[in-house]
Formats: sequence, C-alpha cells, structure tokens
Amino acid sequence: MVTGASRGIGKATALALAEAGYDLVLAARTVSATRRASENVRGADGEVLPGTLEQTEEEVRAHGSDAISVPLDLLDLPSIDAALAEAKNYFGQIDVIVNNAIYQGPGLMADFLDGPFENLEKTFKANVLAQVYIVRSLLPDMLARKSGTVVNLTSAAGMTSPPIKLAQGGWSFAHGATKAAFHRMAGILALEYGDQGILAYNLEPGLVASESMVAVLGETSELEKMGVVPAPVSVPAAVIRWLCTSPEAVELSGRNVFAQEFCKEHRLVPGWPKQ
Repeated sequence: MVTGASRGIGKATALALAEAGYDLVLAARTVSATRRASENVRGADGEVLPGTLEQTEEEVRAHGSDAISVPLDLLDLPSIDAALAEAKNYFGQIDVIVNNAIYQGPGLMADFLDGPFENLEKTFKANVLAQVYIVRSLLPDMLARKSGTVVNLTSAAGMTSPPIKLAQGGWSFAHGATKAAFHRMAGILALEYGDQGILAYNLEPGLVASESMVAVLGETSELEKMGVVPAPVSVPAAVIRWLCTSPEAVELSGRNVFAQEFCKEHRLVPGWPKQ
C-alpha cells in the first residue's frame, strides 16, 4: 500500500514495486479527474497538478500487477478506515505500507506566528497521527503473520534546522517538527517488533524534482542555487524497491536511509547521476 500514489514519489514507488512483482493498493485524495479533493498545491499557471490514482493504476497494470485505487484523506480517519477495509477485502492482507503522503495546506509552510493555531494542529494530525493510525491499524495482522514492512518517507527537515529563512526557500517549524516526530516511528517499530518479523525504515529522499516540489519552490529553488541538485522521483522509488525486496535490507531495519547517497552507492538507477 502506497499513500500519495497519484503523483511524485508515491507514483514512482508504486511503479517500481509493480516492476518487482508487487500488487498495489494505491491511496490518495485524487482518484480521478472528476473525483478529487480541493487541491492546496497548484502549478504556476494556477491549474491542478497532473496525476490521479486511476492513471497510476493503469500504469501498474501495464506492468502485469494487480491494483486497486482507494480514496484516502490524512485528515479524515473514517476515510483511512474505509481505504484499509476495501484494500483488505480485495487483497486479503497488506504486507508493506509506504507512508509517503503528507498534508499540503494552510499552516504547513507558514511563518511561526502566521495563521490560526488550528492549522498547526491540522498539520500534526495529518503528518504524524494519521500515519501512526495507519500503522497501528495494520500492525496487528502483520504480527499475526510474523511478517510486515513499514517504509516512512521522512525528511532532513526533521533532523536539522533550515539553512535559509522560510521566505527565502527554507522550511517551516510545522514541516520540520512533524517530520521530526514522524522520524521516531521506524526505530521504535524495529526495536519493539523486529523479533516478531517487522521491518521498518526511514527513507530520506533529499531534494526531489516532484510536481509538488516544483509548484512550491519554483523551477529553480533557492536550495538549488545553493548547489543542492534535485534527484528524479525514480531515485527514492528505486531505494524503496530495494528495501522491500533485498535480503540485505534486514540489516538496515530501524535505521535512516538517505536515498540519494544509497542509490549512488548501489547504482540502483542506471545513468543517474550523470557523470
């Protein structure tokens, strides 16, 4: 199950796992062109970003894997319950959860004093508590089978302070703080349940040229001007595939994996980075 699978890293991950033989539960708010939630992130032209679950599902099936698209809103726990129920009813079980989706709305990238306090609460609810809710919902069945994998898309924003101010292209307290809290989950899962067959990883993708990143930071962000070169979405996707399929990945459970460094070291994406 991949959340945020309508575009960006989520879609690339779904396709990478489909290539590896996985069947996919695809979850996001944007199911189709006519079945979508209100978009909080839009392109420079004001239009909604490309990508739907239906499009991802079509591409997954082209790889020969089965797939189901389920609407899921991180701010709506009943929608999570419904998505998980539909997925289990269709496939019987969920072996891997990739927590990729995040809240993208008012408060996420706001100045510390800007906006109502409720926006900060909303950000924590979506970026921390919703993922905890998803894992708590899936973990009992994984433990019963003595097998399960959790991959959490974390961020350097949760590990360090931004190099530049928010207005110049850095990140907010809300983004950094929620990622920091989320970052703690994998280590706890590996420690407490590793001896019962549970594998858990933090995957730090680095700066990635996704549709959302370009929409938020622009075609050339301030971080890029400082020398931080964004990677394609295929890079974190390839590392997630490796974590889910390689026997060697067991040794990394509970740890943080820096996707770009790991991808270079293991040469997981042919032709990247360009020499």
